[in-house]
Amino acid sequence: MSVSAHLTELKKKHETLGHEVEQAQRSPGIDDLHVAQLKKQKLKLKEEIERLSA
Repeated sequence: MSVSAHLTELKKKHETLGHEVEQAQRSPGIDDLHVAQLKKQKLKLKEEIERLSA
């Protein structure tokens, strides 16, 4: 897999997690820990994207 293809996949996953976080925050029954874990995963993806883009 090329770096650009890998970056594209990471960006898609990052966007998907962003939508999941938004939906989880709107849901009253969602555990704050779950939201925090989603945000952490999203941040790790962002850091990986930035590292590979540099």
